[in-house]
Amino acid sequence: MQIGVMPSLGESSLGGEPPDGRTPRFSDIVAQAQAAERLGFDSFWLADHLIYRFPEQPEVGCWEVFTFLSGVAALTSRIQLGPLVACTSFRNQALLAKMADSLDEISNGRFILGLGAGWHKPEYDAFGYPFDHLASRFEEALQIIVPLLHEGKVDFHGQYYQAPNTILRPRGPTATGPRIWIGSHKPRMLELTARYADAWNTVWHRHASGVEKVYPDMLAACEKVGRDPATLELTAGTMVHVLAPGEQPPAVEEGKDPGIVGEPEAVAEELRAFANVGVKHLICQFEPDGVAGIERFAQVLPLLDGK
Repeated sequence: MQIGVMPSLGESSLGGEPPDGRTPRFSDIVAQAQAAERLGFDSFWLADHLIYRFPEQPEVGCWEVFTFLSGVAALTSRIQLGPLVACTSFRNQALLAKMADSLDEISNGRFILGLGAGWHKPEYDAFGYPFDHLASRFEEALQIIVPLLHEGKVDFHGQYYQAPNTILRPRGPTATGPRIWIGSHKPRMLELTARYADAWNTVWHRHASGVEKVYPDMLAACEKVGRDPATLELTAGTMVHVLAPGEQPPAVEEGKDPGIVGEPEAVAEELRAFANVGVKHLICQFEPDGVAGIERFAQVLPLLDGK
């Protein structure tokens, strides 16, 4: 099972506090990506959000994901990287395919294109994107993005999007374009995942049993569209807090999932369970965030490998 890192790309007030100066700068994101690469992690992921607005919480802004991923790609050499997941509503779909292929070039084939339909209405409203018929819009987006990446051309005329006689050139080093992951959980989105994706991503699960619970829905979607589920990679996400020596587990805030909390061996045991249910690539969000959290989690990697 491969292990990925997903740091925060937004202001540090998401937990309910006003911004306190710990908002990650680009140099912080690069430092985390380089630390993850140096310590043996397999992938590095950033979220695609523009703003968070939740009731009774301060609003939170986020850096633009593709801009940051381009910089990270140029300043790393081995680690895979991608958005988890890019919202197909935020950018022209043919342009999104071109951006993905350009990142394939910058990263020398390390880029993975994570895709999703979006869900947070306030950012749609704030940036002027329509929020109706998200699944239908996502389906049309895939009918543009997938053939452009796989074949280099598309001629598509839909209800929501148009890509007339569009070509994708020059091409990056991956002949059929970057691999496509889709994050989904509702029946129609699962069917689109089974039809178009190289991998399915399901998040955020505290225990592997959460993946086991939802995986039958994906198997049903594969059967419906005639996809061999063995050809669709299973990927998942979880939240992890590796305790430092002598550190006590933090108090759990009401309504907040603490994720997996424990010393390295206990965390490794929890993560092995994900591999045992078929997860091939596990994305982890860390507490504490930043290089410190990545370095702390690195103690778990050799335990996962059985070393």
